[in-house]
Amino acid sequence: MAKNVIAILNQKGGVGKTTTAINLAAYLAKAGKKVLLVDIDPQGNTTSGLGLDKKALGATLYDVLFSRAAVHSAIQKAGGGKISLIPSDSNLAAAEVELVPVEHREYQLRAVLADLDYDYIFIDCPPSLGLLSINALVAASDVLIPVQTEFYAMEGLGQLLATIQQVKQALNPPLNLLGVVLTMYDKRTSLSDQVKSELVNHFGDKVFETVIPRNVRLAEAPSFGKPIADHDKWSKGARAYKALAKELERRIT
Repeated sequence: MAKNVIAILNQKGGVGKTTTAINLAAYLAKAGKKVLLVDIDPQGNTTSGLGLDKKALGATLYDVLFSRAAVHSAIQKAGGGKISLIPSDSNLAAAEVELVPVEHREYQLRAVLADLDYDYIFIDCPPSLGLLSINALVAASDVLIPVQTEFYAMEGLGQLLATIQQVKQALNPPLNLLGVVLTMYDKRTSLSDQVKSELVNHFGDKVFETVIPRNVRLAEAPSFGKPIADHDKWSKGARAYKALAKELERRIT
């Protein structure tokens, strides 16, 4: 199994989980790392954000979780062929219910990823703390939490941290909080600075130095099915994610 399995998780929607997963994967792949993205969100935004047609998928993560397909049959190439992806579509929504009676249901994703050989595996989690997210936490070595710099940024973080701690104690003792990354940062507003200060007060050096700015080019890249590095590598968003990938590598090693 990969040494570095990173669950990108926040139960709030719209905080930049998918954008972070795609672009970290893209920059690490460009740096020569062998990278796998796992789309465990039934919305399938990572899948469509990398240009795959969800209506034309073969095997997906849903099929693999329930042993209806081998994991290698589901892996597709994306991001100009540099990134491997286990895609998802809306069928995955049924997994929350179908997993309930399954023995060792929290370990299904870990079993799927156990024999895969990658430098990094990024798991893009759904905006909830249900069984799919628990599966991601059990499979992960690390958790990365994107937090949008807005008024309600801290809301729900307590519950999220409690869930991570419960999984760590009961199901995955080595699980590590890799850090918190600020997204949609607007340096023109005092609110962004206030949120950053609050997070630093709470998390200390777990807050990444690199912040991800609000950036139109970053927001529009998924509609072209591309990571920001391929859409506009000179944009502020691209430079930020390139820096974040380097900082992540320093923290991991």
